[in-house]
Amino acid sequence: MKVLFISPHFPGEMQHFTRGLAEVGAQVYGVSDVPRGQLPEQVAGHLCDYLQVPSLLDEDDAARRIVAAARQLEPDRVECLWEPCVVLAARVRQQLGVPGMGPETAIGFRDKPIMKQRVLAAGLRVPRFSRIRTRAEAHAAAAEIGYPVCVKPIAGAGSTDTHRVDGPDQLRAVLATLDHYTEVNLEEFIEGEEFTYDTICIDGEPVFESVAQYHPRPLESRQNGWITPAQIVLRDPYQPALMPGIALGRRVLRALGMQTGFAHMEWYKQSDGEAVFGEIAARSPGGKLVDQMCLANDIDLYREWARTVCWRSFEATPQRRYHVAALFKRAEGEGCVVRVDGLDELRARLGPSLVAVEVLPIGAARHDWRRTRVCDGHVIVRHPDYATCRAMERFAIETLRIHASPHGHG
Repeated sequence: MKVLFISPHFPGEMQHFTRGLAEVGAQVYGVSDVPRGQLPEQVAGHLCDYLQVPSLLDEDDAARRIVAAARQLEPDRVECLWEPCVVLAARVRQQLGVPGMGPETAIGFRDKPIMKQRVLAAGLRVPRFSRIRTRAEAHAAAAEIGYPVCVKPIAGAGSTDTHRVDGPDQLRAVLATLDHYTEVNLEEFIEGEEFTYDTICIDGEPVFESVAQYHPRPLESRQNGWITPAQIVLRDPYQPALMPGIALGRRVLRALGMQTGFAHMEWYKQSDGEAVFGEIAARSPGGKLVDQMCLANDIDLYREWARTVCWRSFEATPQRRYHVAALFKRAEGEGCVVRVDGLDELRARLGPSLVAVEVLPIGAARHDWRRTRVCDGHVIVRHPDYATCRAMERFAIETLRIHASPHGHG
């Protein structure tokens, strides 16, 4: 089984998927735009060979180069779990005649208006939306949909460059920050709690399902620097309150033509219990969610994903033992990390329920919290009891402090 894996090292969790492919017996051929010598050692050690292209984001050029190089290789699968290159992988599959999702299907998981059109055509509830190319179109669409609205990139990932807009003046200000996009998606802002529906599918049928809830909604944490973003993977996704979201997710997968692999959907639960579609991607989730799902179920989903795409089999049995919370700390202050408080208290109070804690080293530059959810440190806790897990999450948020200074000292 020869697998051409696009971007085997980035984002960071791709390194585990590369390992998973090798562990299920695949010969892994990596493709990216960095020199082979810059690949992490654990990635390079799992690769049979490696192709460097000038830029993965130049889709036409990358597709041409990959296809030319791969014709001699004759891969059995072409895989990619990094959002910007999902359509690139589909184009390569199509040109090589390799089984799997083609470009027409892949674009439905990438272009938000096309995505919502297809989901709406299946009779499912989606936010009212409009594709926007000019400021005049934006103001007209917002007036028709009604404020508040949400403005986001057509093919963005996460909540980057995503804004809640409450009126015309704010819309003008937001549009001024999005001039680098030729078009954007403007849609109804849905009030309610925000959840994920994460799946691994074989031929479009879920063989693994998981639900997580964001605390607070990512858009809120992306707009307020003082917030510590958090999320909890729920031990039992099949509880009655979540079944409308799971039923919605299964229908969305069918409507969009999901095939084999990971899918990551976000949905809203309104106060009356109705589930409303948010968006979906034909890839694994980021922000430590795969790690959380592994910890909740005592399985290795990196390996099981690889098994599904290579051998069309999912062998692990999800244990559904734990709720697993992750929180992402943002440094206080600007510049470089100068002090970290609370680590000893976390370890003493949380004990074995504390399954991961990482912070930037002293002297490292703090991250731009507007561009990354993982930020400057993260904590993961797990517990069989929901209330206890949430209390641990809150304790960690209140206890861990990362301090930064532009002067490099405390």
